[in-house]
Amino acid sequence: MTETAIQVKDLYISYRNLNRVSIKKLRRSSNPKDMRVFGAINGISLEVKRGEIVGLIGRNGSGKTTLLRAMAGIFAPNSGTINTYGNTISLLSIGVGFQSKLSGRENIFLSGLLLGYSEAMIREKLDEIIEFSELGDFIDMPVQTYSSGMYSKLAFSITAIMEPDIMLVDEVLSVGDAKFKKKSYNKMMELIADHSRTVIIVSHSADVLRKLCNRAIWINKGKIVKQGDVNEVMEAYENQ
Repeated sequence: MTETAIQVKDLYISYRNLNRVSIKKLRRSSNPKDMRVFGAINGISLEVKRGEIVGLIGRNGSGKTTLLRAMAGIFAPNSGTINTYGNTISLLSIGVGFQSKLSGRENIFLSGLLLGYSEAMIREKLDEIIEFSELGDFIDMPVQTYSSGMYSKLAFSITAIMEPDIMLVDEVLSVGDAKFKKKSYNKMMELIADHSRTVIIVSHSADVLRKLCNRAIWINKGKIVKQGDVNEVMEAYENQ
Protein backbone atom coordinates (compact mmCIF):
# COMPACT_ATOMS: atom_id res chain seq x y z
CA MET A 1 0.00 0.00 0.00
CA THR A 2 1.30 3.48 -0.89
CA GLU A 3 2.19 5.52 2.16
CA THR A 4 0.18 8.66 2.87
CA ALA A 5 2.24 11.88 3.07
CA ILE A 6 -0.53 14.40 3.79
CA GLN A 7 -4.09 13.86 4.98
CA VAL A 8 -6.60 16.69 5.30
CA LYS A 9 -9.94 15.97 6.96
CA ASP A 10 -13.00 18.24 6.93
CA LEU A 11 -10.92 21.44 6.98
CA TYR A 12 -12.51 24.83 7.60
CA ILE A 13 -10.60 28.12 7.69
CA SER A 14 -12.25 31.54 7.88
CA TYR A 15 -11.05 35.13 8.11
CA ARG A 16 -12.63 38.05 9.88
CA ASN A 17 -12.49 41.19 7.74
CA LEU A 18 -13.23 44.64 9.12
CA ASN A 19 -15.70 46.76 7.19
CA ARG A 20 -14.67 50.33 6.48
CA VAL A 21 -15.05 52.18 9.77
CA SER A 22 -12.97 54.87 11.40
CA ILE A 23 -10.48 53.88 14.11
CA LYS A 24 -12.38 56.14 16.55
CA LYS A 25 -15.65 54.33 15.83
CA LEU A 26 -13.97 50.95 16.04
CA ARG A 27 -12.64 51.75 19.52
CA ARG A 28 -16.12 52.74 20.71
CA SER A 29 -18.00 49.82 19.19
CA SER A 30 -17.87 46.04 19.44
CA ASN A 31 -20.74 45.66 16.99
CA PRO A 32 -20.28 42.39 15.06
CA LYS A 33 -21.70 44.15 12.01
CA ASP A 34 -18.35 45.94 11.80
CA MET A 35 -16.83 42.59 10.88
CA ARG A 36 -17.68 39.99 8.26
CA VAL A 37 -16.53 36.40 8.13
CA PHE A 38 -15.06 35.04 4.92
CA GLY A 39 -14.88 31.27 4.52
CA ALA A 40 -11.58 30.60 2.73
CA ILE A 41 -11.66 26.81 3.11
CA ASN A 42 -15.06 25.16 3.43
CA GLY A 43 -14.91 21.50 4.37
CA ILE A 44 -11.99 20.20 2.30
CA SER A 45 -10.87 16.59 2.70
CA LEU A 46 -8.04 15.12 0.63
CA GLU A 47 -5.15 12.70 0.75
CA VAL A 48 -1.79 12.93 -0.99
CA LYS A 49 0.35 9.82 -1.27
CA ARG A 50 4.10 9.78 -0.81
CA GLY A 51 5.82 10.51 -4.12
CA GLU A 52 2.78 12.14 -5.76
CA ILE A 53 3.16 15.39 -7.68
CA VAL A 54 -0.15 17.22 -7.34
CA GLY A 55 -1.25 20.41 -9.07
CA LEU A 56 -3.63 22.69 -7.19
CA ILE A 57 -5.75 24.82 -9.53
CA GLY A 58 -8.51 27.39 -9.24
CA ARG A 59 -9.23 31.06 -9.79
CA ASN A 60 -7.67 33.79 -7.66
CA GLY A 61 -9.32 33.75 -4.23
CA SER A 62 -10.40 30.12 -4.47
CA GLY A 63 -8.40 29.07 -1.38
CA LYS A 64 -5.28 27.51 -2.93
CA THR A 65 -2.72 29.59 -1.05
CA THR A 66 -4.66 29.34 2.21
CA LEU A 67 -4.67 25.55 1.90
CA LEU A 68 -0.91 25.42 1.26
CA ARG A 69 -0.20 27.69 4.22
CA ALA A 70 -2.38 25.54 6.45
CA MET A 71 -0.48 22.44 5.34
CA ALA A 72 2.78 24.25 6.14
CA GLY A 73 1.52 25.09 9.64
CA ILE A 74 1.32 28.85 9.04
CA PHE A 75 -2.49 29.05 9.31
CA ALA A 76 -4.42 27.25 12.05
CA PRO A 77 -7.76 25.76 10.97
CA ASN A 78 -11.03 26.74 12.60
CA SER A 79 -11.86 23.03 12.54
CA GLY A 80 -10.66 19.86 10.90
CA THR A 81 -7.22 18.27 10.89
CA ILE A 82 -4.04 18.16 8.81
CA ASN A 83 -1.63 15.27 9.30
CA THR A 84 1.80 15.34 7.64
CA TYR A 85 3.00 12.16 9.40
CA GLY A 86 6.22 13.67 10.69
CA ASN A 87 7.54 14.61 7.23
CA THR A 88 9.78 17.66 6.80
CA ILE A 89 7.76 20.21 4.86
CA SER A 90 8.72 23.45 3.08
CA LEU A 91 6.54 26.17 1.57
CA LEU A 92 7.94 28.13 -1.38
CA SER A 93 5.90 31.31 -1.58
CA ILE A 94 6.74 34.95 -2.22
CA GLY A 95 6.47 37.00 0.98
CA VAL A 96 6.41 34.04 3.36
CA GLY A 97 9.05 32.50 5.55
CA PHE A 98 11.87 35.06 5.63
CA GLN A 99 12.74 37.67 8.27
CA SER A 100 12.97 40.85 6.22
CA LYS A 101 15.65 42.55 8.34
CA LEU A 102 17.98 39.53 8.24
CA SER A 103 20.37 38.88 5.39
CA GLY A 104 19.88 36.16 2.83
CA ARG A 105 22.63 34.12 4.47
CA GLU A 106 21.00 34.44 7.91
CA ASN A 107 17.65 33.43 6.44
CA ILE A 108 19.21 30.29 4.99
CA PHE A 109 20.14 29.21 8.51
CA LEU A 110 16.74 30.23 9.90
CA SER A 111 14.85 28.36 7.19
CA GLY A 112 17.03 25.27 7.57
CA LEU A 113 16.52 25.18 11.34
CA LEU A 114 12.74 25.56 10.89
CA LEU A 115 12.84 22.59 8.52
CA GLY A 116 14.43 20.58 11.32
CA TYR A 117 17.99 20.40 10.02
CA SER A 118 21.04 20.80 12.24
CA GLU A 119 23.33 23.83 11.96
CA ALA A 120 26.12 21.52 10.80
CA MET A 121 23.98 20.16 7.97
CA ILE A 122 22.99 23.69 6.90
CA ARG A 123 26.64 24.76 6.85
CA GLU A 124 27.41 21.74 4.69
CA LYS A 125 24.80 22.87 2.14
CA LEU A 126 25.38 26.63 2.48
CA ASP A 127 27.77 27.23 -0.43
CA GLU A 128 25.65 25.11 -2.77
CA ILE A 129 22.51 27.07 -1.85
CA ILE A 130 24.24 30.43 -2.39
CA GLU A 131 25.72 29.32 -5.71
CA PHE A 132 22.39 28.02 -6.98
CA SER A 133 20.59 31.25 -5.96
CA GLU A 134 22.91 33.41 -8.12
CA LEU A 135 22.56 36.25 -5.59
CA GLY A 136 26.27 37.01 -5.30
CA ASP A 137 27.04 39.79 -2.82
CA PHE A 138 23.30 40.32 -2.19
CA ILE A 139 23.35 37.18 -0.03
CA ASP A 140 24.69 39.33 2.82
CA MET A 141 22.13 42.12 2.36
CA PRO A 142 18.76 42.30 4.16
CA VAL A 143 16.01 40.37 2.39
CA GLN A 144 13.81 43.50 2.54
CA THR A 145 16.05 44.97 -0.18
CA TYR A 146 15.38 42.04 -2.55
CA SER A 147 13.18 42.14 -5.61
CA SER A 148 10.48 39.46 -5.92
CA GLY A 149 12.72 37.62 -8.36
CA MET A 150 15.66 37.60 -5.94
CA TYR A 151 13.38 36.49 -3.13
CA SER A 152 12.05 33.58 -5.18
CA LYS A 153 15.58 32.55 -6.16
CA LEU A 154 16.62 32.31 -2.53
CA ALA A 155 13.42 30.53 -1.46
CA PHE A 156 13.66 27.98 -4.24
CA SER A 157 17.39 27.41 -3.69
CA ILE A 158 16.97 26.64 0.01
CA THR A 159 14.22 24.12 -0.59
CA ALA A 160 15.81 22.58 -3.67
CA ILE A 161 19.17 21.98 -2.00
CA MET A 162 17.89 21.01 1.48
CA GLU A 163 15.39 18.60 -0.16
CA PRO A 164 12.52 18.29 2.38
CA ASP A 165 10.12 15.33 2.24
CA ILE A 166 7.20 17.53 1.15
CA MET A 167 7.49 20.61 -1.06
CA LEU A 168 4.63 23.10 -1.32
CA VAL A 169 5.22 25.40 -4.29
CA ASP A 170 3.10 28.55 -4.64
CA GLU A 171 3.78 30.21 -8.02
CA VAL A 172 7.55 30.65 -7.47
CA LEU A 173 8.38 28.69 -10.62
CA SER A 174 6.94 31.57 -12.65
CA VAL A 175 9.02 34.31 -11.00
CA GLY A 176 12.53 35.39 -11.94
CA ASP A 177 14.51 35.77 -15.14
CA ALA A 178 14.23 33.30 -18.01
CA LYS A 179 17.55 31.63 -17.21
CA PHE A 180 16.62 30.95 -13.61
CA LYS A 181 13.13 29.76 -14.58
CA LYS A 182 14.72 27.13 -16.80
CA LYS A 183 17.20 26.14 -14.11
CA SER A 184 14.55 25.90 -11.40
CA TYR A 185 12.29 23.88 -13.70
CA ASN A 186 15.14 21.43 -14.43
CA LYS A 187 15.94 21.18 -10.72
CA MET A 188 12.29 20.51 -9.96
CA MET A 189 12.30 17.70 -12.52
CA GLU A 190 15.38 16.27 -10.81
CA LEU A 191 13.76 16.48 -7.38
CA ILE A 192 10.50 14.84 -8.37
CA ALA A 193 12.40 12.02 -10.06
CA ASP A 194 12.96 10.85 -6.47
CA HIS A 195 9.72 8.94 -5.98
CA SER A 196 9.85 9.38 -2.21
CA ARG A 197 9.38 13.16 -2.47
CA THR A 198 5.88 14.64 -2.39
CA VAL A 199 5.15 17.94 -4.18
CA ILE A 200 2.04 20.13 -4.31
CA ILE A 201 2.23 22.93 -6.89
CA VAL A 202 0.02 26.00 -7.29
CA SER A 203 0.49 27.52 -10.73
CA HIS A 204 -1.56 29.34 -13.35
CA SER A 205 0.56 27.71 -16.04
CA ALA A 206 -1.37 24.77 -17.47
CA ASP A 207 1.73 23.71 -19.38
CA VAL A 208 3.84 23.48 -16.20
CA LEU A 209 1.17 21.51 -14.36
CA ARG A 210 0.66 19.05 -17.20
CA LYS A 211 4.41 18.45 -17.48
CA LEU A 212 5.17 18.12 -13.78
CA CYS A 213 2.05 16.67 -12.15
CA ASN A 214 0.40 13.28 -12.24
CA ARG A 215 -2.73 14.46 -10.42
CA ALA A 216 -4.65 17.71 -10.02
CA ILE A 217 -7.14 19.12 -7.54
CA TRP A 218 -9.50 21.89 -8.64
CA ILE A 219 -10.68 24.21 -5.85
CA ASN A 220 -13.40 26.85 -6.06
CA LYS A 221 -14.72 28.97 -3.18
CA GLY A 222 -12.84 26.82 -0.69
CA LYS A 223 -14.30 23.52 -1.89
CA ILE A 224 -13.00 20.73 -4.11
CA VAL A 225 -14.77 20.72 -7.49
CA LYS A 226 -12.86 17.85 -9.08
CA GLN A 227 -9.72 15.80 -8.53
CA GLY A 228 -7.96 13.05 -10.43
CA ASP A 229 -5.79 12.66 -13.52
CA VAL A 230 -4.11 15.98 -14.28
CA ASN A 231 -5.20 16.11 -17.94
CA GLU A 232 -8.85 15.33 -17.13
CA VAL A 233 -9.05 17.90 -14.34
CA MET A 234 -7.24 20.58 -16.37
CA GLU A 235 -9.58 20.00 -19.33
CA ALA A 236 -12.67 20.35 -17.10
CA TYR A 237 -11.24 23.51 -15.52
CA GLU A 238 -10.36 25.11 -18.85
CA ASN A 239 -13.79 24.30 -20.35
CA GLN A 240 -15.87 25.64 -17.45
